[in-house]
Amino acid sequence: MTALVTVVGTGAFAREHLLALRQVPRLRVAWVAGTDLDRAEELAGMVGARATTDIRAAVTDPAVHAVDVVNATPGHAPWTIAAGRAGKHVHVDKPAALALGELDAMVAATAGTSLMVGQTVRFQPAVRRLAQAVRDGRVGDPRLLHLTWYTGHAWPGGWRSWQLDPALSGGHPVHNGTHILDAATWLLGSAPTEVFARGMRTFSPDMESPDSFQVQLRTADGGLATLELCYALRQRGDMLRRVVLVGTGGTLSHTTENEPGLVSDAARPAPLSLEGALRDQLEHWADVVTGEAEPLVRTDEVRAALAGALAAQRSLVTGRRIHVTEIEGDPEVGAHVDVEEVL
Repeated sequence: MTALVTVVGTGAFAREHLLALRQVPRLRVAWVAGTDLDRAEELAGMVGARATTDIRAAVTDPAVHAVDVVNATPGHAPWTIAAGRAGKHVHVDKPAALALGELDAMVAATAGTSLMVGQTVRFQPAVRRLAQAVRDGRVGDPRLLHLTWYTGHAWPGGWRSWQLDPALSGGHPVHNGTHILDAATWLLGSAPTEVFARGMRTFSPDMESPDSFQVQLRTADGGLATLELCYALRQRGDMLRRVVLVGTGGTLSHTTENEPGLVSDAARPAPLSLEGALRDQLEHWADVVTGEAEPLVRTDEVRAALAGALAAQRSLVTGRRIHVTEIEGDPEVGAHVDVEEVL
């Protein structure tokens, strides 16, 4: 079966999705929809699709089986809900939403089909191997995680204004921190319950959003994680990651430091431990759309990681340790989009 897909979004990451979708034969892009017709036409030409600024028509097209929502974060909830109401399977980029109430509405709208959130880190080969080792019992009960992630870059000229505005992006702990919070939730196998965050403007003191932050979190079963995320390396393609996971029966570790490869200003390939993650993610989504698999990224885990990220953003702003119950007790916490107004 070949499923027809509408891609919502015309930004840089929509382009990455289209390049990956070209490598997934079971998914064929029918529409590229966005607010910029010239950009939509350019991207649609890459995959032989049609372009439109009528996003609703492309999302609800009866011929379309599934919708890939990969626009700016404020548009995730509205178009996921519209697609779900139209009976489509949905893949949505991270962070799935800007508030827990929005995510709950997205899950409800897709109850008759499926919703998969693009937590790409789970599909990176090294992280998948770590997670499988945990599932195989190689560390016993996971208790302690230290994850350091340095990449480049978050300059005002590199990020667009919406990404730097917490009202639109949720803040850095939500916008990019969802990756690292989800990895912690997945590897430790338990939801965050208590979060303390500190941020810094390493090389961009005039930015409203810190380019780097550190998070300490405790999980529901007493596990502890120290998470460092930095987007301040000088070159866009630079990458350094270290993972140490300690359990009652052993220790697992991974680093990108020793991975071979030519790196220069002209050639900055992804580390082998990250290679092909987006393609593998969309291959898995094809399995979900065609009924061959359940989403590897479960929505309850997505909700737990988002709650942790929202708590980290609140901690960053207030300087306080935040109990996640503060976030879960008010599902409107976080930046909020009026879904019906957008639709």
